[in-house]
Amino acid sequence: MAQKNSTRSYPSEVYFNGEWMPYDQAKISVFDRGFMLGDGLYEVTPFYEGKPFRLEDHLARLEYCLNEIMIDFDTSSLKALKLEAVSRAGLSQKDAAVYMQVSRGVAPRTHYFPEDVKPTFLMYAFPVKLEGFQHKQWRVLVSEDLRWHRCDIKSTSLLANIKSNSESHRLGLDENLLTRDGYFTEGSHSTIFFIRNGIAYTHPEGPQILSGITRKVVIELCRELNIPVKEQAFPVSELESVDEVFLTGTTTQVMAVSEMISEGKTIYAQPEIGPVTRKLQEAFVAKTRNL
Repeated sequence: MAQKNSTRSYPSEVYFNGEWMPYDQAKISVFDRGFMLGDGLYEVTPFYEGKPFRLEDHLARLEYCLNEIMIDFDTSSLKALKLEAVSRAGLSQKDAAVYMQVSRGVAPRTHYFPEDVKPTFLMYAFPVKLEGFQHKQWRVLVSEDLRWHRCDIKSTSLLANIKSNSESHRLGLDENLLTRDGYFTEGSHSTIFFIRNGIAYTHPEGPQILSGITRKVVIELCRELNIPVKEQAFPVSELESVDEVFLTGTTTQVMAVSEMISEGKTIYAQPEIGPVTRKLQEAFVAKTRNL
């Protein structure tokens, strides 16, 4: 199948190093470490009808990642800036997301962290379709997880994720679910949940996965709905015993999986959205549409 067409476009303006400006006027040095080495972080926050969802959690994750790679960056103004970005983009009553990125900054190229470097910061808001996910199902690829061993850091160095996701898109699929040492880790840009005998399984937090904010929300919803949760790596060898599979993510939300394909063969098929997935989708919609 042909690769899916992108509907993304550039924002009209961005916030770049302390100023709002047209996107095509935002320039970085060729010696910016984000450009040269992928030495930076990013974060995406959803806004439902102009209202932020789990903003504090997204900021806390950014703080964690900044500390992990030792970038000294003041995040105190980011909450207000995100709200301003949505307003300036004319999205105060619409579904949107705010992207922000922090690189270590400009310095002579070295393979160690330079000292006394001012970080480079970018932020912008963009419209995103968040309605209707509960009426869709994704067909996904399954392949080996070849990423580095600090997936808990939301790094801009996403080449391995992009390669994995592109492999699925070339086949007309929606996502690529990754496995390591016989266990599922996560998708190229999503968290995986398995339902077996009414119990929800998802990989525990740690270096092998990103600490997903939507993952956290869904685990909270499971507890509210008396759905048992086991945070443990799920073995590929036990996939035949699974009743439902769904994925979570900032814009993925709670997405049912209808088919999983590995090496050209279907290894999981569920043509209908399962009852546990449906219950969690309904609860997620109720939570995000009543902010």
